[in-house]
Amino acid sequence: MSEISVALIEDHDLTRVGLRTALHRQEGICVIGEAANAAQGKKLLESAKPNVAIVDIGLPDMDGIELTRQFRQTQTDDEPPTKILILTMHDSEDSVLAAFAAGADSYCMKDVSIDKLAEALRATYEGNSWIDPTIASIVLRQMRQNSPNGISSADESRKVEIGGVEPEYEQLIESAPLTERELEVLELIVAGCSNATIAEKLYITVGTVKTHVRNILNKLCADDRTQAAVLALRSGLIG
Repeated sequence: MSEISVALIEDHDLTRVGLRTALHRQEGICVIGEAANAAQGKKLLESAKPNVAIVDIGLPDMDGIELTRQFRQTQTDDEPPTKILILTMHDSEDSVLAAFAAGADSYCMKDVSIDKLAEALRATYEGNSWIDPTIASIVLRQMRQNSPNGISSADESRKVEIGGVEPEYEQLIESAPLTERELEVLELIVAGCSNATIAEKLYITVGTVKTHVRNILNKLCADDRTQAAVLALRSGLIG
C-alpha cells in the first residue's frame, strides 16, 4: 500500500497536535497539512489534495458537515477524490445522517483508539466507508422513528432525506433488489451483529448467514459489511 496523505481540520490545538503526533507514528500514514477552521481547511483540501481528510464537526466558522458539502461541490471527476472522515464527539442521529448525506465517507468518534483511527483511515483510503457499529445502531433506531418519507422533522433547517441520497443508489436497488430475508440480515448487519448473532436471531445456520451476506455484498456492489451498512443507511433500504 502506498503512503496515505492526511489533512487534519480540527480547531482544538492540543487535539490536532496529538492526532498529528500519533498518526506520524503509524506506518504508511503521513500528515501533510493542518487547519484550525473551515475556511483554512477548505483551502488546504483544494491545494494539498490529500488522500483522506479528518474533519471535526465543531469548527468555529462553519461546521464540518457544511465544509464537506461545499468541498464535494468543488471536486471534479478528473481529479483523485479526497475521502472525508468525520471525527467528532457527536453521536446524534441527525449529525451522522447529515454527515453522510453531505458526502462524508466515514464517521469516527473522538474517543476511538489511535489504532482504530488508523484502521478507519486505511479503510477509507481504500474506498470503504468506516462507521462504528454503535453509531449504525443509533441511526437505525432514528430511521425507524422517522416519518414515512424518510425525513427527520426534529430540525427543519437540517433536513436529511434518507430515501435516495444519490440517484445511483436507486438504480442499484432497482437492478438487484434484496429478498425479504436478505433485508432482515442487512438490518442486523447495520445494527452491528456478528454472523453468529444473526444466525441466532433468525434461527438459521451461520453458513446460511454467510451465504446471505455474500449475496447482499454482491447485489449492493459493496466490498465489505461496513460499506453495505453505510449504503443501506444512505439509500433508505432499512427504513
